Amino acid sequence: MALDDYDFEVLKNEAETLVINELDRQLEAYSDPLCLCNDCILDMAAMALNTVKPLYRVSLLGTLYTATAMDQKAYATSVREAVFNAIEKVRKNPSHEISSEPEDGDEE
Repeated sequence: MALDDYDFEVLKNEAETLVINELDRQLEAYSDPLCLCNDCILDMAAMALNTVKPLYRVSLLGTLYTATAMDQKAYATSVREAVFNAIEKVRKNPSHEISSEPEDGDEE
């Protein structure tokens, strides 16, 4: 079976949108020092998405279904918790070295 004949562009995980929106909301309110480089932000999103239930759709009707999912308290809570936990994990263990070069006069 050749899958080249099918339009996979219409296959969408609406959880991505929900996680990204929640990530943006939480980062705006975050007060601890945090790396906001592209790698760290994408790591946070990926980590959160790996822990929430996916909400795939292929039609506009599916969009309505996924919109109601966020209204469900349990799903909304799982998205918020997944994003919070992802932010904390990446903050504590970024996938790159944190630059901490000494300023002039601070070298030992």
